[in-house]
Amino acid sequence: MKQKRISAEQKAVAYFKKTAGIIRTSQATKQGIRAEVLYRLRDKGILEAVGRGFFKLSDQSVGVDPELLFIATKHKNAVLCLTSALFIHRLTTQIPRQAYIALPKGSHAPKISQQKVQFFIMTPEHYKLGIQELGIDGQKLKVYDPEKTIVDCFKFRNKIGIDLAVEALKAWNKTKRKNLKKLLSYAEACRINKIISPYLEAMT
Repeated sequence: MKQKRISAEQKAVAYFKKTAGIIRTSQATKQGIRAEVLYRLRDKGILEAVGRGFFKLSDQSVGVDPELLFIATKHKNAVLCLTSALFIHRLTTQIPRQAYIALPKGSHAPKISQQKVQFFIMTPEHYKLGIQELGIDGQKLKVYDPEKTIVDCFKFRNKIGIDLAVEALKAWNKTKRKNLKKLLSYAEACRINKIISPYLEAMT
C-alpha cells in the first residue's frame, strides 16, 4: 500500500506546528519550504505575515506577545528588559504597552514601524550582565534574569516609574528563586546600590 504523499503546503504547516513560533522565510527555506509555498498559505489565510520576511500560523496562540518574538529574531543583540522581562518572570501584573529592548552601545536599533518599541542603549559592561537565553514558544529569547531586571528598573526609574520598580522588588522578594547576593552585585556594578539598599532594608 502506497503512503499518501505529503504536499509542500502540508509539510510547511507541519513545520510551523512543530516549532510553534515565528519563522523567517530563510529559516523555512533551509527546511526545503519554498517562499512561494509560504505566500500561498498566507493568501489562503493559513499563515500570517508578521513583519517583512516573518510568518506564523494564523490560529497560533503565542504565549508571549508576538511583537517580542519578532523583535528578538530581528536583532541578534536584542535583550528583553524592564517591564518586558518583568512580565516574563511574572514579577508584575502589568501587561507591557511597549516592548522594552536593551542593546549594547554602538548597536543600531532596527527599524520596526509596526511595533511599539522602546530601546535602551547600555554600556557593554552593563549590557552583558545577567543575560539568559530562554526557549519560549519555539524561539530562543534573550532576557535579563530577575535580579538584573530589578536593578535596571531602579536604574531607569525616571523612565518607567519608581512605583513599578518597588512593586517588582517586592514581588521578587517573595519568590523562592531570589538571589540577594547576585542582586547586590548587579546593583554595585550599575552604581545604584545606594538607591536600592533602603528599599531592601525596609523589607527585612
